[in-house]
Amino acid sequence: MAHKAFSNRTTAWLLATWMIFFGEAAMASSLKLADPAELAGKWLATLSSRDDSPASQVLQDKPSNVCVIELQLKLTLGKGADCLSAWLAGEKAIGWFNEPDGIAITGNDGSKILFLSRQRDGSYKAALNPTLVITLVRQAH
Repeated sequence: MAHKAFSNRTTAWLLATWMIFFGEAAMASSLKLADPAELAGKWLATLSSRDDSPASQVLQDKPSNVCVIELQLKLTLGKGADCLSAWLAGEKAIGWFNEPDGIAITGNDGSKILFLSRQRDGSYKAALNPTLVITLVRQAH
């Protein structure tokens, strides 16, 4: 009987060790850092409330709710940076960098002023406050 308890304990220990080791490897591979070249290009940014869908905001044709933003390969923002900045309560959006789970927008001093979390390929989202959301969707090339 004592031998079987030792065997179960050893099995549990090995199983836990295996899960920790392979769990970390699986998590690391699922959070692969994209190459900036994969993210550079034109993106449609939509400002909406949590009650409105981004699609309904686009259909309203309000320029203040929709921006085309260019993420440049040199990690700066091109066209549309001023439009995005208008949504950020006084922060000036200057650049960007990729993170394993999203895209960070940076300000004048290079610090992160907005984080857009990855929803799926080509789609990112950030909450500005409890009611406003920015959605970023890749535009066709």
